Amino acid sequence: MLDAVGEFIQYLGEERNYSEHTVKAYATDLNGFMQFLGNIESPDDVDHLAIRGYLSHLQQDGIQRSTVLRKLSTLRSFYKYLRARGYVQTDPTLPVATPRDEKRLPQFLEVPEVEALLNAPDVSTLLGLRDRAILELMYSTGMRVGELVALDVDLLDAQEALIRVEGKGKKERLVPVGRMAMEALRSYLARRDEWLRSPESALFLSEYGTRLTARSIHKRIVKYVALAGIKKHVSAHTLRHSFATHLLNAGADLRVVQELLGHASLSTTQIYTHVTTERLKQVYDKAHPRA
Repeated sequence: MLDAVGEFIQYLGEERNYSEHTVKAYATDLNGFMQFLGNIESPDDVDHLAIRGYLSHLQQDGIQRSTVLRKLSTLRSFYKYLRARGYVQTDPTLPVATPRDEKRLPQFLEVPEVEALLNAPDVSTLLGLRDRAILELMYSTGMRVGELVALDVDLLDAQEALIRVEGKGKKERLVPVGRMAMEALRSYLARRDEWLRSPESALFLSEYGTRLTARSIHKRIVKYVALAGIKKHVSAHTLRHSFATHLLNAGADLRVVQELLGHASLSTTQIYTHVTTERLKQVYDKAHPRA
């Protein structure tokens, strides 16, 4: 079982070109499944009852349904790979019904809240200039925090106000950068080299001249959320949700938003239409005299 999992994880990274983060998520899911199984040595020894027992165990532990669905998807991919390679004769995940996902709308910020957050950094310092540029760029492009920390200086076309982003599966997309974000980037880049200790291609540097990490960005966002007086739970992904929601509220085409976000499937982007529908209902309830 351990050898099969190791080969599958290697396949995801080397042949499917999945990102390091995605490969780690698959490995974590499969390691958790093996721990649940205990002494089972071969993938052939797993039946559909074991799969159902595992899912039930996760639900009893209070694991979110979306996470349970992801772990089941991991097992389906694993056994699909094993069958394609002839390592197993049957797929124990096939008789297992997919639990219904709970519909949770993504958390997003209102426009005034975004403005308060973007204005929170102290731009009289290089640290503040960098953080302002990060926040502006995330809200302007909707990119994931992992995509942001992977950016190099040469991926930004300042003249055309475009940035090349490498998304999931190493798929590249060109994303326009708004005027305010470009101004913030120019201000930061004018002083970026003050932190350089050795050659470094990363667009966003730490104070030690190294590439900034996603964890560092999360910590900075928590700080600025507090400074801005925002009471909601806000993460780096909240800016991505806000970007998509605000575009759709302003009448942007769903497929354009899909392209900007780098979603492979339109159905992934469609969750934001639920947000805008809820917003329409709220406006209707407040404005209509007989609502």
